[in-house]
Amino acid sequence: MYGLLKSWILNCRFRPGDFLPEVEVAAQCKTSRTPIREACNRLAEEKWLSKIQNKGYVVSPISVQDIIEGYQYRKLLECFTAEWTAHTISPEDIKSLKSIVAVENKPGAKMCEIVEANYAFHSGIGRLAQNQRVYNQLILMLEYVQRLDILSTRRDTEWVSHGDILVALEAHDAKAAHKAMAEHIDSSRDRMLRVFFRGEMPNLQHF
Repeated sequence: MYGLLKSWILNCRFRPGDFLPEVEVAAQCKTSRTPIREACNRLAEEKWLSKIQNKGYVVSPISVQDIIEGYQYRKLLECFTAEWTAHTISPEDIKSLKSIVAVENKPGAKMCEIVEANYAFHSGIGRLAQNQRVYNQLILMLEYVQRLDILSTRRDTEWVSHGDILVALEAHDAKAAHKAMAEHIDSSRDRMLRVFFRGEMPNLQHF
């Protein structure tokens, strides 16, 4: 039940701010309230939900601070994976990464395809860095990012490409890969802030 409800949150069937009464969620899942309560409590511990005593749950809203802190952590993880992957990446792996993000230049590509490719690209670099602890944390972070991507592309189809990262990886230039990934994530963060909080952009020099 946990996996099902989490997938509904990640795929935005349950959107930020939605109220989820236990009875209604149990009816949608065709089960009793007990497994729903157990799954929702776990999701609340992971900050996907907020519990309202004796009433149900609310899908946690998105805030400026959440985005800024999330992308700070993401940058720590992904600059590390890009740098380490640049040292050892093979021609076959470069070809695979290129094929994943080729959809970005495909005429008429659906945004859902681009979002899926983005997840596959970043998780792929994470896997190639060969650090399981970092990879496990990165996957959790990319779940958060993917949900933001799904929500944001319903409002704005602008996208941040991956070309500079690929160039650095193919050249086995670890320093350039670190820099390209950092710039990519900063641009992605700024895009999210524009989409969700137009007119309320913070001074990022303080973060």
